[in-house]
Amino acid sequence: MLIGVPKEIKTHEYRVGLVPASVRELVHHGHQVIIETGAGRGIGMDDERYRAAGAEIVGGAADVFARAELVVKVKEPQPQEYKQLHEGQVLFTYLHLAPDPDQAKGLQLSGCIAIAYETVTDSQGHLPLLSPMSEVAGRMSIQAGAHCLEKEQGGSGVLLGGVPGVAAARIVVLGGGVVGTNALRMAIGMEGKVTVLDKSIERLRELDSQFGTQLNTIYATRDALEQYVLNADLVVGAVLVPGGAAPHLVTRDMVRTMRPGSVIVDVSIDQGGCCETSRATIHADPTYVVDDVVHYCVANMPGAVPRTSAFALNNATLPFVAQLADKGAETAMQENTHLMNGLNVHTGRITHRAVAEALGTDYVAPQEVMGD
Repeated sequence: MLIGVPKEIKTHEYRVGLVPASVRELVHHGHQVIIETGAGRGIGMDDERYRAAGAEIVGGAADVFARAELVVKVKEPQPQEYKQLHEGQVLFTYLHLAPDPDQAKGLQLSGCIAIAYETVTDSQGHLPLLSPMSEVAGRMSIQAGAHCLEKEQGGSGVLLGGVPGVAAARIVVLGGGVVGTNALRMAIGMEGKVTVLDKSIERLRELDSQFGTQLNTIYATRDALEQYVLNADLVVGAVLVPGGAAPHLVTRDMVRTMRPGSVIVDVSIDQGGCCETSRATIHADPTYVVDDVVHYCVANMPGAVPRTSAFALNNATLPFVAQLADKGAETAMQENTHLMNGLNVHTGRITHRAVAEALGTDYVAPQEVMGD
């Protein structure tokens, strides 16, 4: 199969779909790989490293989209990218379609087969291709929040861990999944006063066992949300509905009554955000202020540490890329239901139920479109 990797064009996105080691592995499987020139520069991998791994370097993204049978990316295709996709071409990347009807429509019109990293599952019901970036984003959320709490950034001027004789910051993490757990690790390590809210008693029990007295675990009711969010210095939104839009747990009224200079880091922003006042931002302009509360809502947080992120992502995605290339997309998905769960768009049809519900459009089961 001819596999193509374009250079990412989203603002301040430096990750790359395939690192040289992944290219070498795919070439070993008998596949041809084309890489847009400069695609790996952001992670310190120049064209020569890719040539040495067996890739062909092409001059622009247009060559990649025109020639590749399978396009491997990191971030969702931008308008000028999804307009270059064509019928039957396979796209494998993060999509996050629930809050992005324009992209969904563009993918449908292209006739491509779009498989989303974030909805591929595993035998435990986890999201193995989302987890590596969730780990990165969770850890980054605390360092981003600590920076936003600085007075110069609009924050209240609170040091996350305090100092002897001065109280530490109050940190509230909404959600105890992969993002939340990694945020907790960092927040506890920085000696903040940390609380996690979650709807799963079993998950709260696991977190209590893992972190002990360093963590306050609270069942997430409306009363609890209001109580802890309104008194927090830093709130981390770590809520996920696989494939669907994140629920608005933090309302506009709650933001209005939060402490001036407090900070919200909404990691859920890729799926629309879990705060009613959240809107996606970019690394070049990451924050804005609503009612004296600093909002950090960068939609591709792991892009700030692209070398770590790209290698971590490739560790997870490579086996699935190899399956798609070795067997062809249709056969690979028919033989692997976890990969089939990643199918979001197939030749004009929305094939993931949560995505269809979020977009308010018709849903077609993946099994019904196979072989079309």
